[in-house]
Amino acid sequence: RQFPGCGNIVTFSQFLFIAVEGFIFEANFGRKKPAIPIRYYFIMVAMFFTVSVVNNYALNLNIAMPLHMIFRSGSLIASMALGIVILKKRYSVSKYTSIALVSLGIFTCTFMSAKQVASASSLNEEDGLQVFLWWLLGIAALTFALLMSARMGIFQETLYKQFGKHSKEALFYNHALPLPGFLLLAPNIYHHAVLFSQSEPFQVPVIGLTLPIMWFYLLMNVITQYVCIRGVFILTTECTSLTVTLVVTLRKFVSLIFSILYFRNPFTAWHWLGTAFVFVGTLMYTEVWNSLGPFLARWRKRPKEE
Repeated sequence: RQFPGCGNIVTFSQFLFIAVEGFIFEANFGRKKPAIPIRYYFIMVAMFFTVSVVNNYALNLNIAMPLHMIFRSGSLIASMALGIVILKKRYSVSKYTSIALVSLGIFTCTFMSAKQVASASSLNEEDGLQVFLWWLLGIAALTFALLMSARMGIFQETLYKQFGKHSKEALFYNHALPLPGFLLLAPNIYHHAVLFSQSEPFQVPVIGLTLPIMWFYLLMNVITQYVCIRGVFILTTECTSLTVTLVVTLRKFVSLIFSILYFRNPFTAWHWLGTAFVFVGTLMYTEVWNSLGPFLARWRKRPKEE
């Protein structure tokens, strides 16, 4: 919030931390040969790096964080659409209904955000038009990142079918190989590193170490991101895809609510309606209702206590 354009230094720090950890514990200091040929990882990494950078820059284009979260929740739509086109998949009516709900929710939130951007801009028509055009560019960036992310998911799916699932290895290479690409963003990263160093000092509890507060925020972000992404990969190996999708969906919803309440982001009744469409559609896609049905039926049939 203090430095809206600091996405690159945040992403670089996350990538560096996960890459160093993976180099030590997964790649065994480079001595372990990858199970999936390295050329496939380069293709995957090009997509992954592009998605991360484009999503970061979208925040510089008058895109509010709640809209950013909601828009990225449309990954189900993009994945299904590309699955139909590329993998020739076909889905049930309930799946298509869930797509319609998510699409409607994203459209509602996007349209209302557009009105907020227009009303919040300067009375000068030229300035207002410029703000709105930057916002449209942000929407285009989010759309591109959404489709690219879905394409990456399909690419991963075909790789895992061919070579087997190697989640820890994929996590390492997806974060290690893009590191040279951050040289293109070095000036921006260095600029924000200087700004971070100039932020107010903060004394870390328990340890007693004093450091600029923005570096403390960054450290906490890197640690929580590492825990999050490792947790998702562990969940993927231990649970069904339905459980993973449901947990990630609920995590997005909690993040959205927290962002609205804690940072006091503007959120109208229309935004709530759009959000409801997105998450109901997502839950329909995971078919959680079908899983809950037998459970509720058994619960209703329990003998009543005297």
